Amino acid sequence: MKRKENRREHEAPAASAEVDPSARRRRWMRVRIGLLASLVLVGAVLVTRRAWELTIEHGPALRAMAEQQQLRDIRLAPKRGTIYDRHGAELAVSVDVESVFANPRLMRARGVDTDRAAADLARVLDLDRAVIATRLRQDRYFVWIERQVSPVEADAVRSLAIEGVQMTDEARRFYPNRELAAHLLGFANVDGVGIEGLELSMEERLRGAVDPVPAVRDRRGRVVFSDQLLDERAAQGDDLYLTIDKTIQHVVERELALGVQTAEARAGSVVVMDPQTGEILAMASYPTFNPNEPGRSPTENRRNRAIADRLEPGSTIKPFTVSAALAAGVIRPDQLFDVSGNDPHGTVGRMHIGDDVIRDTHPRAEPITASEVLIYSSNIGAALIGNDLGRHRLYRSFRRFGFGEPTGVPLPGETGGVLRHHTRWYDLDLATISFGQGMSATTLQLATAMSAIANGGRLMEPHLVARIVDGHGTLVEEALPRVERQVIPARTARLVADMLTAVTGEGGTGPQAAIDGYLVAGKTGTAQKADHRRGGYAADLYVASFVGFVPAQDPRLVIAVVIDEPMVNHYGGPVAGPVFRRIGQATLRHLGVPAETGGDALAEIERRLARAERAGARAEADADAAPPMVVEREPRDGEVVVPDLAGRTVRAALLELRRVGLAFRVEGTGLVLAQDPSPGAVAPRGTTVRLVLERAEAGAREPVAASAAPRAPRTRGRTLTTVVRP
Repeated sequence: MKRKENRREHEAPAASAEVDPSARRRRWMRVRIGLLASLVLVGAVLVTRRAWELTIEHGPALRAMAEQQQLRDIRLAPKRGTIYDRHGAELAVSVDVESVFANPRLMRARGVDTDRAAADLARVLDLDRAVIATRLRQDRYFVWIERQVSPVEADAVRSLAIEGVQMTDEARRFYPNRELAAHLLGFANVDGVGIEGLELSMEERLRGAVDPVPAVRDRRGRVVFSDQLLDERAAQGDDLYLTIDKTIQHVVERELALGVQTAEARAGSVVVMDPQTGEILAMASYPTFNPNEPGRSPTENRRNRAIADRLEPGSTIKPFTVSAALAAGVIRPDQLFDVSGNDPHGTVGRMHIGDDVIRDTHPRAEPITASEVLIYSSNIGAALIGNDLGRHRLYRSFRRFGFGEPTGVPLPGETGGVLRHHTRWYDLDLATISFGQGMSATTLQLATAMSAIANGGRLMEPHLVARIVDGHGTLVEEALPRVERQVIPARTARLVADMLTAVTGEGGTGPQAAIDGYLVAGKTGTAQKADHRRGGYAADLYVASFVGFVPAQDPRLVIAVVIDEPMVNHYGGPVAGPVFRRIGQATLRHLGVPAETGGDALAEIERRLARAERAGARAEADADAAPPMVVEREPRDGEVVVPDLAGRTVRAALLELRRVGLAFRVEGTGLVLAQDPSPGAVAPRGTTVRLVLERAEAGAREPVAASAAPRAPRTRGRTLTTVVRP
């Protein structure tokens, strides 16, 4: 029994052993599945957590980082705007040219002989071999070899087939007319940035938009795609249309060069303006330069002398002295001036002011009129007129003509000249400034001031840029004629213009400026140059000039010619006069201005003055014969007698009304024709008097000190904006 029981005990574990392996496998399978599920669950949690970090927690920062790496902003090289003349002729354009660059690292990796490559490139590009070799030895991916080469040079470099040397396109500023208007246009450097002239002052307009443009770039930084690269508006400069006439500019530069060379002068400048609108039709300086190759000319040649050189104007200032005195009423047109001088030795034409002496080039023993002061260019006569006018009024008049301040044209380097305040003048300064010594001005200032005499007394703002147009042809900005202020009355301007016509007639100082078929009004100038080393004035250095307008009766052109340091002759008439004449002849022919007269200018002015004197005598006789004003009754307190204002100018009438305490209302222009209340009536103080004005008949004598409405300016189809400033 015990054996059977023991046998059963031994057999039972054997049976259980047969069942245990499968159970263990199942249990192990469940364990592995659990472990795998746990791992999957943990992985899912980690992935979810990481996804949360990437998309939610750090998403914006990672997105910005990706955009920074892939969508970098690039700046497109803008297409620079074109500069045209008034008729649309191109003066400055941008063209695509090729530039040569190299990759020194690639050349070294490919085993290129850099010394031989440098020698070949130096030969075809005409460069220094050592400089190119130094560039090719640099440890860089990019170096410039030569920028903006010619097509022939580009083909020669391409034929060398040097590995690592490549070509790229760049925009180059090109001036198709070479030296034409070089000082106005200026030039741009190799990067297309304006350096001088309009290229500098109008840089923001010409350069165009430089806003960053988003683009997709690869790992090397190369642009793969950009929507805005196909849009030409992304970087497009504005186009400038100037008031310059290309044909007139060519004539001016040609004749100026001839005049400077003929007189063996140091330099010269010319400005041509339309006196009615203030448009600058031409501006030239000599010597000049080629803006395509500015480095080949001396720096001095690149200076725009018409606006940058301050020169004493000499006798060309006398018309403005006479105009100011006539407008102020301190002199009369027929007043005589003793210009014989006060020399103790009896020498005619010498006036002593202290220890200094003022001399006349054409001394005259007999008294002369204001017109003859201009005709014979009398320094003593101008000094006497300036003394009658006084320091304050002379200074104020010159400032109103624009002297002593820049004109405001959009050109860099403009100077305002020198006109010291009248409180710093001595007696000698008053005399010398009256005839253009002791002050300085630019050629443009002289032309602008003379335009005021030519157009009826209005100082026009000179402008050079007519309009600005964007890349689509849309008008962005337009410069309209603008009146700065009424400098002198219109009748005074016409009277002085008549006087100036005699300067170019027989017996005047500027017959060389007379133009056949046209009546020319102008003034010569001869000024000694200051000696800045020793002080005083140089004995043999002069500035010769001529400033005038033509035709005198209906001016279309104002031309200012200044020749610096002429050697052959130093007087303004024979030196600057012929330049004025040749420029005027060619320009009038170009503009199609018909001839008006061929007579003698002196005889013409004498006829005009005679007619004016006869008309004035008749007017004075009529005034003497007029019955006296009858006062209706004696005024009581608070009442005044209305004065007789018939025949008076606006200014004179208003001054009289203000004096007695009456208000006014003006209708019309010219002289007072009628008034209400009538003369002699008794009216309460402050009553408004209605004045009816009417222009005087042609040829009638008008007071030179009165202000009058200017003639309607001729704008040839353009709108004239009048802004009268004090």
